[in-house]
Amino acid sequence: MVMFKVSRVTTSPFDGQKPGTSGLRKKVKVFKQQNYLHNFVQASFNALSQDKIRGMTLVVSGDGRYFSKDAIQIIIKMAAANGVRSVWVGQKGLLSTPAVSAVIRERVGKDGTKASGAFILTASHNPGGPNEDFGIKYNMENGGPAPEAITDKIYENTKSIKEYIIAEDLPDVDISAIGTTNFTGPEGQFDVEVFDSAFDYVKLMKSIFDFQSIQKLLSSPKFTFCYDALHGVGGAYAKRIFVEELGAQESSLLNCVPKEDFGGGHPDPNLTYAKELVACMGLGKSDAKNEPPEFGAASDGDADRNMILGKRFFVTPSDSVAIIAANAVDAIPYFSAGLKGVARSMPTSAALDVVAKHLNLKFFEVPTGWKFFGNLMDAGLCSICGEESFGTGSDHIREKDGIWAVLAWLSILAYKNKENLGGAKLVTVEEIVRKHWATYGRHYYTRYDYENVDAGAAKELMASLVKLQSSLPEVNKIIKGIRSDVSNVAKADEFEYKDPVDGSISKHQGIRYMFEDGSRLIFRLSGTGSEGATIRVYIEQYEKDSSKTGRDSQDALGPLVEVALKLSKMQEFTGRSAPTVIT
Repeated sequence: MVMFKVSRVTTSPFDGQKPGTSGLRKKVKVFKQQNYLHNFVQASFNALSQDKIRGMTLVVSGDGRYFSKDAIQIIIKMAAANGVRSVWVGQKGLLSTPAVSAVIRERVGKDGTKASGAFILTASHNPGGPNEDFGIKYNMENGGPAPEAITDKIYENTKSIKEYIIAEDLPDVDISAIGTTNFTGPEGQFDVEVFDSAFDYVKLMKSIFDFQSIQKLLSSPKFTFCYDALHGVGGAYAKRIFVEELGAQESSLLNCVPKEDFGGGHPDPNLTYAKELVACMGLGKSDAKNEPPEFGAASDGDADRNMILGKRFFVTPSDSVAIIAANAVDAIPYFSAGLKGVARSMPTSAALDVVAKHLNLKFFEVPTGWKFFGNLMDAGLCSICGEESFGTGSDHIREKDGIWAVLAWLSILAYKNKENLGGAKLVTVEEIVRKHWATYGRHYYTRYDYENVDAGAAKELMASLVKLQSSLPEVNKIIKGIRSDVSNVAKADEFEYKDPVDGSISKHQGIRYMFEDGSRLIFRLSGTGSEGATIRVYIEQYEKDSSKTGRDSQDALGPLVEVALKLSKMQEFTGRSAPTVIT
């Protein structure tokens, strides 16, 4: 057994180590600066009470992006010095963000221990590689991201840190092989256990979904399927779940080998970046060479986001969560006793609201950030939730969950087709969505992202929109001058959320313009980029008339898009004549 000593290393603060809604994200070259990662990790330990850290079991893993392997060894050495008793690492350092949450909540160690926190090494859907992004975030004992009270404390600590503690002589642990390594330090034994990344997560999925019915669907010669992991950590789960458990063909899996640089791609599951899947599903610019599969899905770098596609058909994330909620009780055994409630992030379309009203469910609208859903779930108020940025999930864990969403859709397809697997034609993704629109109305929806905008210009644009809200008659006069066929604004505000569980208040969460016909315009500054500011504009046109729910999305949204860009003076403030990404 190797003995180690604890050293105290003098350091000084770095500017800007403020964790956003999903931790701290910066360029790799920033994280590689001497003491940069060390400072943030020590500031995180210092934000937790000493009795929480001493003797705790800590999970340390991530999406496998460049610099993860180095970071894991640094965190292991610092955990040992700070009094952590045991560190659990997914084999090869790989654990999806939802799997980390599942491991904290479900896994029991050989000696009966449970983990009470985790460092997740991910920058989610941002690119990876030596010149790209890295990230780190801390998750709590409920499996969810650290609440603002803790992230604020971490940030305060980063501004005044003078030293960190580390077991520098602790040898690097081989994280490629499953097994336990034992060490001894000043406070006694310290262990590092490398475990199977997929085991606990697969076990949890099998307890939620009817794998047998999904298996029957996948074995039907009429049903074809394609899953793209975008070379993210989802690949570590795809073969186990889709091929070994559900019997899909291995050829159904695209880009399922996790890579440090995500194969040079952008691991963001949307129509812009999941090019191979989009082409395979018949949604590319040129016609697909072969007949597209019935169902396609992708997940992002850390496998917490998802995109759902039918044959030549895109399901918006806002529609996806509404459709899952509308069908969950019938199609997913975990929800057979009913839903406790549903929730969405404020910018997400109101499709879920209509389902909640129809099914008489508790409904919550929260700021962007999964931790707000976590509070509701811990209080037993919410079963299913989602956000427009391709995040969907439920109370089985405290993170969004990309593969869970894929299995939810496969469950709905299996349920809708259970009587006609031997028939002439299967019920398709597109038919499920169109039937949903006919019942609940359609929320035409798009999001314009203006990335790396000058931060000062972005703030001025937002301030100008807030100022406009002081007079609705003036706003409506401006709108009618732009487009006379757009409904009047009934209400405008800056979204503020009072958490019904802990009473905390979150201010300045986005600027809302709500129209008389149920349509909405939302403007938000996003904190997930690593450089500059990102302005997100969410444009939503509600259509109740079932004879008009089949219109082309761009046509239906055209008038409101024009209003959004002119009302905000987007080009004037940012100099941009077009968004970076349209979703």
